[in-house]
Amino acid sequence: MIKQSSNNPALASLNHTIAAGDYWLQRIEAGQTLRITDLEGNQAADTLFFNADDTAERYSVSDTLRGQRNVFLSAGSVLRSNDDRPMLTISADTCGRHDTLGGACSTESNTVRYDLEKRHMHACRDSWMLAVAEHPEYGLTRRDITHNINFFMNVPVTAAGGLTFADGISAPGKYVELVAHINVLVLISNCPQLNNPCNGYNPTPVAVTVW
Repeated sequence: MIKQSSNNPALASLNHTIAAGDYWLQRIEAGQTLRITDLEGNQAADTLFFNADDTAERYSVSDTLRGQRNVFLSAGSVLRSNDDRPMLTISADTCGRHDTLGGACSTESNTVRYDLEKRHMHACRDSWMLAVAEHPEYGLTRRDITHNINFFMNVPVTAAGGLTFADGISAPGKYVELVAHINVLVLISNCPQLNNPCNGYNPTPVAVTVW
């Protein structure tokens, strides 16, 4: 569902651009709003959410999909934790649909899906691992890398129940906003994938804004 936001970026407490292939790790307090903007269009932002005060509680795809009875996320969707608690609600969305099933690219999946020579290519899991290593103050480990959301990514479900990676449905300036119900850690990998259409074969920056 398309829903515009009334938030003014000029009044935000934080504005940051995540370069193509880079990561962003930030604590968001309960009641704050996070916006992720697809600056140039056709980019995927692979995102993990954790309870900032107890990282054993984190975003759960199964609880979220069961709660909303829809495999795609958009305005009004409530992101639920593995304790089946609301973590964030999508309060505005100008893209219209976000993927919950496609997962994140890794060196292993690059090898299986594409070619042995693709193994060395940078992947979202590598970005998350780097974030964990460079920010021990958050208490995350490699075991905390679990379910993620692929904001702006287009992964249609076929009539036979399969998944396909398709050209993006986003465009320059499209955004998604989320209101936090609890204190959350947000870990974004601005996807570096070059082997499927999720980034239009050309990864580009995304912006994050916090009110």
